[in-house]
Amino acid sequence: MRGLMTKALATAALLALTVGAQAKETVVWWDFLSGGDGVRMKSLLDQFNKENPDIDIQATTLEWGVPFYTKVQTSAAIGQGPDVMTYHLSRLPLGVSTGTLRELTPDELKAAGFSGDNYAPANWKAAQVDGKQYAIPFDIHSIILYYNKDLLKKAGLLGDDGLPKGLDGAANFEAALAKLTTGPDQVGLSIPTADNGTIWRVFYTLLGQQGGEFITGDKVLDGANADKATKALAEMAKWTKEGWVPKQTEYPASIAMFTSGKAAMHINGVWEVPTMTDLAKNGKLGFEWGAVQIPVIFDQPATWADSHSFAIPDRKGNEISPEKLKAVLSVIKWMNEHSLFWATAGHIPAYLPVTNSEDFKKMEPNATYSSLSKTAVFDPSSKIAGVASPIYDAASNYFMPAANGDGEPADAISAAKDELQGLME
Repeated sequence: MRGLMTKALATAALLALTVGAQAKETVVWWDFLSGGDGVRMKSLLDQFNKENPDIDIQATTLEWGVPFYTKVQTSAAIGQGPDVMTYHLSRLPLGVSTGTLRELTPDELKAAGFSGDNYAPANWKAAQVDGKQYAIPFDIHSIILYYNKDLLKKAGLLGDDGLPKGLDGAANFEAALAKLTTGPDQVGLSIPTADNGTIWRVFYTLLGQQGGEFITGDKVLDGANADKATKALAEMAKWTKEGWVPKQTEYPASIAMFTSGKAAMHINGVWEVPTMTDLAKNGKLGFEWGAVQIPVIFDQPATWADSHSFAIPDRKGNEISPEKLKAVLSVIKWMNEHSLFWATAGHIPAYLPVTNSEDFKKMEPNATYSSLSKTAVFDPSSKIAGVASPIYDAASNYFMPAANGDGEPADAISAAKDELQGLME
């Protein structure tokens, strides 16, 4: 009898181990993150797997941009692909229009502990299409103004708080650029003027600062919006015409101009904060630097922004199971709760309990420019907008030449409007 009891207990223990092993959920993860973003995400994934023995994330990094989104779309159409993936919110409308993304219902979000109250309103709304939720924001990334404190102080443009002063308003901003431009080896501002993405982001910021909209309903730059767009592009063209911003500057060269001290200010994404931080830490920068949100050059504060987010593909014939969905949503929630580390890449965490924390408030320069999240303007909610979209192509073909002095801004806006309007039909 005792032998039978021992055998029964051993069998029960074996069954318990088997059940425990079967209960472990494997989550297939795809992302497009490289460079500093990729290093940080890998660290977060490793940490999650160590802390959560009941879930195993199997991660794969694919090529950023069109290749990533094409693979996601084709995979989902045949019932394959990941359980969860990173996704730019600006690409959401296109993903929904192609049937690539699965809706996250209010009941599913509530059960997993998600609430829109924990995100900036514009950011949460950007994760929706036609009022339905298709993603959970992870961050806000935008363009910001990097500045050389030494050069601005010398020009009388630095306040006692170490922040730029006298830059708001087009006239003041232009006067500052002129004052900071002392010759071919010292310009007021460097921008990647040969990069269509940056040109679009600066243009869209200036359009937003006038209260303009790129797309209203099914119309591109309708009515007064075309005039506001022309004004935005004309301002950018003036910067290069006056020699305050060098023309046709490639992305790496634009950064090098600032880090070498040849440009007093620099407009680029928050993702270059680690570049500045590392150079300063290693004693290779040669000056004190800071970063703030883009000055209010026109009527109101506004800054182009996008978000890395998490989304679930709508795999045809191979839909995600309730158990897998629960695991995926717990992964996303964990990532949001641990996004302070992600912020070291320059991003602003989307999850307000993190951005409102004392730890984030001590993180500079992120904490200083995080105010832009309240006035961020996300790309138009349209299938022709977003990363590597027709709008970016138009920026390359029309906006970029005009900003560099090749053609009139009004003509560029008209041509882009006609081309993009044709894609809306």
